Amino acid sequence: MKFTMTLPEYTVEMPIKDLLEQEWLVPRKVRHFIRTRKGLLINGEVCHFQSIVHPGDTITILLEASDYPERKILLGDKKQIKVLYEDEHLIIVNKPIGMKTHPNQPDERDTLFNHLAAYLAPDFQPHVVHRLDKETSGAIVFAKNPFVLPILGRLLEQKKIYRRYQAVVHGTIKKDLTINKKIGRDRHDRRKRRIDPKGGKPAITHVTVAEQSTNQTAIFCQLETGRTHQIRVHLASIGHPLIGDPLYSKNPRGRLMLHAYELHLLHPFTNQKIAVRALPGLW
Repeated sequence: MKFTMTLPEYTVEMPIKDLLEQEWLVPRKVRHFIRTRKGLLINGEVCHFQSIVHPGDTITILLEASDYPERKILLGDKKQIKVLYEDEHLIIVNKPIGMKTHPNQPDERDTLFNHLAAYLAPDFQPHVVHRLDKETSGAIVFAKNPFVLPILGRLLEQKKIYRRYQAVVHGTIKKDLTINKKIGRDRHDRRKRRIDPKGGKPAITHVTVAEQSTNQTAIFCQLETGRTHQIRVHLASIGHPLIGDPLYSKNPRGRLMLHAYELHLLHPFTNQKIAVRALPGLW
């Protein structure tokens, strides 16, 4: 297994050891293997871990299969995959409504993860960066190798992966607002989450009104945090549950009106801006 990256112009000069450890989050065990095997090259030349990297340098890392063992994944149907963006490190796809992001049981194969595994086989395996509820459609990003997975995970934690959702709710929301309420588990129904001011985790959702009518409102939602069911719980807590929500609405008719419409990020290795829209949206 070999990874080759050309450092972008904004790269700060540093020892390559720091690049691997602090910027690319390569695990200590893998760093040890790279060092002992002399599997690290700068511009095609074997280097030491204290060698300084510069903007424009090409970094090559040689790995063995045992460094990141492949998992056994049941392959689904690659025709189910709608690609929004793809390169050698990551892929963004448009998840259909009613499909689980990943399997919960070892014999499941009808999830987005299984279908994506079939699409990427035999060269790559998918790695989950974040999730969408089964009832939610839209843009979702996966890592195509375990090397980039922790980097994308950190971008998500640092709110550097921008996600914008379309939603339609019951009732009329008259103006833009921010919902800042802690979310925790529902003790009475393990499928659900609830507002929990004392024991919950911080959750912030920004709501922008798009269209209004007498009995429903089309909105955009931007997340600062990524709690399970965050948009659904937050909107239900202010008396405007999502239309079609089987858990948090009293009249859950039709599909859940929640769609991951936009996803933006800066590529961790090239600094290229990646911006996708999952079309068609809800309106």
